[in-house]
Amino acid sequence: MNIKSQKDFFSGLMFMGVGVAFAWGASTYSVGTGARMGPGYFPLVLGVLLAILGIAITFTALVVETEDGDKIGKFAWKPLFFIIAANLVFGASIGGLPVIGLKPLGLIVGIYLLTYIASHAGEEHKFKEVAVLATILALLSYVAFIVLLKLQFPVWPAYFTA
Repeated sequence: MNIKSQKDFFSGLMFMGVGVAFAWGASTYSVGTGARMGPGYFPLVLGVLLAILGIAITFTALVVETEDGDKIGKFAWKPLFFIIAANLVFGASIGGLPVIGLKPLGLIVGIYLLTYIASHAGEEHKFKEVAVLATILALLSYVAFIVLLKLQFPVWPAYFTA
């Protein structure tokens, strides 16, 4: 077996792994039928489709010839760190960290923090562009989650309320 595209081969394996994990996790829930779907139906179907996609990509990587073999480059630690950190900070800002006495910072502050931290994952960082993006995301998130979906979570920092 000769791998003709390393990127596609390992991407396909990743898709298969995630798909199998979702399908396996969904097996603990009631699946139901197509007409009366249970809580496990969607993750099961999504997991199976993802695994099938992974199989197709892996097969293609073994069959279709590429110019340079699509070698895998070095691991991108910086983007991985900043994206994970941005999501953790966002989660902590929405829910707060009562263990250390941090009250919720709210949706708006959380989105600004998320956008600013995640922007460091790229090669260039322009503060003005990040501020515009964060403002647009905060506005759209407020409209989608608070106004339209009427979700109940803090919008502004708890420090501003009584």
